[in-house]
Amino acid sequence: MSDGKNTRQWNTLDKDLNRISQIETAAAYVSRPLIGPGIALAFIILAGIAAAVFFGQTPTSFVVVAAAAIGAYMALNIGANDVANNMGPAVGANALTMGGAILIAAIFETAGALLAGGDVVSTISKGIIDPETIADPSIFIWAMMAALMSSALWVNLATVLGAPVSTTHSVVGGVMGAGIAAAGLSAVNWATMSKIAASWVISPVLGGVIAAAFLALIKTKIMYQEDKIAAARRWVPVLIAIMAGAFAAYLALKGLKRIIRIDIVSALLIGFGFAVLSYFVSKPYIRKQSEGLENRNKSLKTLFGLPLIISAALLSFAHGANDVANAVGPLAAIVHASEFGDFAAKVAIPFWVMVIGALGISFGLFLFGPKLINMVGSQITKLNPMRAYCVALSAAITVIVASWLGLPVSSTHIAVGGIFGVGFFREWHNNKRRARLNIAAADAPVIAKSERRRRKLVRRSHFMTIIAAWVITVPAAATISGVLFFLLNALL
Repeated sequence: MSDGKNTRQWNTLDKDLNRISQIETAAAYVSRPLIGPGIALAFIILAGIAAAVFFGQTPTSFVVVAAAAIGAYMALNIGANDVANNMGPAVGANALTMGGAILIAAIFETAGALLAGGDVVSTISKGIIDPETIADPSIFIWAMMAALMSSALWVNLATVLGAPVSTTHSVVGGVMGAGIAAAGLSAVNWATMSKIAASWVISPVLGGVIAAAFLALIKTKIMYQEDKIAAARRWVPVLIAIMAGAFAAYLALKGLKRIIRIDIVSALLIGFGFAVLSYFVSKPYIRKQSEGLENRNKSLKTLFGLPLIISAALLSFAHGANDVANAVGPLAAIVHASEFGDFAAKVAIPFWVMVIGALGISFGLFLFGPKLINMVGSQITKLNPMRAYCVALSAAITVIVASWLGLPVSSTHIAVGGIFGVGFFREWHNNKRRARLNIAAADAPVIAKSERRRRKLVRRSHFMTIIAAWVITVPAAATISGVLFFLLNALL
């Protein structure tokens, strides 16, 4: 009798424990999405505390504390959105795991920001507005605060929607909107704005054309050869040399500003030297890697894996060096104006400000980056190591060409444009091959229009979403910034 009673008690206890475990599982499931925002909020608070430590005794310390918190928020959003363009192709091509990509990007983004980030940044973001039109330093501070906040809010919204946008153009729009709100339309340098508008079209198209051209070269010289391995031994070292030269010139132009100022001719000479050296170093490496490989296209992916990983790391380094200013440029301007009571066209970046930018980019990538990395790497078009390599190579070359032409470009537009270029080239190439094989339309199976659209190699829904986000980035950030400036000016 007692055994039956004990059994019922144990059954009741098991049921109660099972209910508790289900509640714990549900609680863990519900709370998991809150971990990232919680860590991000803690980082933003720590950035404000750091600013309070450095500026706690000044009369305008609360302004600097608020600006540091907003700058940290902007840096988190840059990491969540912009860094996906560097790592997305390598992850989509399965050359890197998501964890490996995040680790490499965090290390090289931070190194680029701290080692090669500029000592001096433009407080007016590439000369968008004339500083003399804003005579009052306090108005200038509110304008920069509004610009920083609006660009951060816009990039955050774009990340939630899954659209890779240009953080550079977001800051440009924010500064423009605040400048118009503070001093009218005459404050804006419309000649500079027209160049930026031209870059919206030129940089992605140029990136796409260059990526497609290199993919055509790989297909013609390697993939369609009878002896693919022999062709790879001959051409892959050439492609690696081009990559090394392009990235050496790219880093010389964009990533070494803190160490030395280099013009386009010197950068090209540096690139040529690295190209020659890389060719002779990579030739025996590729020969060794290709030993025992089967004579088929799938085997060729092995030869592009390591160069693709290296290119992704170098892109992250250059991005950290170049784009950290998007997070800390307006913040540095606010710190300078608060400390000295005036403003200048260029200011030095305090080290603690640069640390906020560098760490914020890394935290943003780690906490929120996987969503955009997956989208860029696998949801626009299917990538393999050869195609992803073409995208990375086109990014470096396009920046060099744009610098030579004097065009302000966005790394986001170039990288995503390269992915579109690769995808659309494959569509065109496949259609051309079908036509060459004389596949008559009458003999082909009838396929519904919706199914034909689904079978396209570039997903049109993502294409239209991204293009729309690019077009409205500057006006959206400018509108938000103007509204925020009026609110801040009225309240404070």
